[in-house]
Amino acid sequence: MTRMRLKKRARREDRSSDFSRRLVTLLDPDSMASEAYRTLRTSLLYAVVDEPPRMVLMTSPGASEGKSTTCANLGVVLAQADKSTLIIDCDLRRPSVHKVFGKHNLKGMTNVLSGEYSLPEVWMEILPNLNIVSVGRIPPNPAELLNSGRFTELLEEARQQFDYVLLDSPPVEAVSDSLVVATRTDGVLLVLDSQSTRKSAVRKAVRSLEAVGARVLGTVMNNVDKTRAGYYYQSYTRR
Repeated sequence: MTRMRLKKRARREDRSSDFSRRLVTLLDPDSMASEAYRTLRTSLLYAVVDEPPRMVLMTSPGASEGKSTTCANLGVVLAQADKSTLIIDCDLRRPSVHKVFGKHNLKGMTNVLSGEYSLPEVWMEILPNLNIVSVGRIPPNPAELLNSGRFTELLEEARQQFDYVLLDSPPVEAVSDSLVVATRTDGVLLVLDSQSTRKSAVRKAVRSLEAVGARVLGTVMNNVDKTRAGYYYQSYTRR
């Protein structure tokens, strides 16, 4: 292997390690961050006593606000509470769920939609009660696929087989994909970055989601000042 290839491989491994370090609920379960995720889990479990949301979309107003990290860690703590959980990466443009869990994106949701595989054939077990579905082949028409009857059928199959289904999608302001997916879920968690998310962007995102009939369950706040709230703090607000 040439020196250039070795350098490229090392860079890929470094990036993969950067993603995997975001799984604080596995790496440091006693931390304040992990406790914050468990608090979020409790809020979700008891959000609506009679009919709790079981299929939840995770999105954000803009990019790099922590939605994939939040989705992954919420999935871990749900599984730790003995809830069978499936995370589906619905970001068909810049998928990252497989990177967070240190997996390859060889086959996934788009392969199921094309009829190549069944859903159980593409999900990957991460730990007891937690499986993930990566994107698979990047399609040329993401919004059309997410708006298809085949995608709706995939979600219904997932709902029947798992207690909770978490969907990671692109930011609201970037493309229409998250708005399309939101209409097929029980609710939406909007992930924010306390240092960079603008209030106007939050208001716009909420208006966009409510305009398509989506149910905004609340917000998750990332990157709060460590001196006041520890490394990672989350708030859950019922609407």
